[in-house]
Amino acid sequence: MSARYLLPYAPDAIGGLPDGIEAVVWDGNGPAPEAGALRAVEFFCLPYMRHAAALPLLPTLPALKLVQTLTAGMDDVLPHVPAGVAACNARGLHDASTAELAVALVLASLRGIPHFSRLQAEGRWSQEFHQSLADRRVLILGHGSIGQALAARLLPFECEVVPVARRPRPGEGVHGVDALPALLPTVDVVVVLTPLTAETRHLVDAGFLARMKDGALLVNVARGPVVDTDALLKELNAGRLRAALDVTDPEPLPAGHPLWHAPGTLITPHVGGPSSAFLPRAERLLRAQILRYENGEEPANRI
Repeated sequence: MSARYLLPYAPDAIGGLPDGIEAVVWDGNGPAPEAGALRAVEFFCLPYMRHAAALPLLPTLPALKLVQTLTAGMDDVLPHVPAGVAACNARGLHDASTAELAVALVLASLRGIPHFSRLQAEGRWSQEFHQSLADRRVLILGHGSIGQALAARLLPFECEVVPVARRPRPGEGVHGVDALPALLPTVDVVVVLTPLTAETRHLVDAGFLARMKDGALLVNVARGPVVDTDALLKELNAGRLRAALDVTDPEPLPAGHPLWHAPGTLITPHVGGPSSAFLPRAERLLRAQILRYENGEEPANRI
């Protein structure tokens, strides 16, 4: 029986496949399965954090009809998806984990945790005042599902959340990007959560950063190229702004890059998604999508 699915997890791990349906399992480690085993594959779920190794397979699958990612962003995948093949992202999968990391980055930066960690390594006790998240204004740039999850987590900290999306949604209190010039000078923290598109590449440029108030914090948990790295470095080196970055441009950030040692900068290596929250949500999403496909229904999160 020919396998119609190419999956990163064994069928048993996602609750099994419908009777009579088989899958080839490949998690991106080691050589890809031989072409003969993949000739009937219609549904390909790219392995998480290793999907770059899987992209060369896409044009070699003659029966391919649907590509499923386990990432929210698809900027690096879409150029490789053959014409006529559906592409679906994992909207909702990373909401909890990425929003949680964004809160952690904001809190760590405002409360001086990296500074105190360095003092601990030196065996120094130094009581100091640092900013609190309470009473701060936090602008969320990108009010999709992760942005909404972040807002829900921020509000109990007694801060004011200012949501911004591509287009305004007045009934929901969401501003459009055209309001950014007026909003940026009024906020203490900007969290970037936009997808990477032609329109958002370098959206956070020199002009954007110049409008942020002195001492403000920029947090990027979206994609590195949304921020103009050179423009950000100028502000960081001048000591006017601070940054907490889970994503960078370039990425991975090479040793010796000036961002590593820029003043007031906290860097994590693109770990918004990979946490203990990932796997159970990935398995649920993948099983639900397979059942939709088997039932002839429109797949969720189609791009």
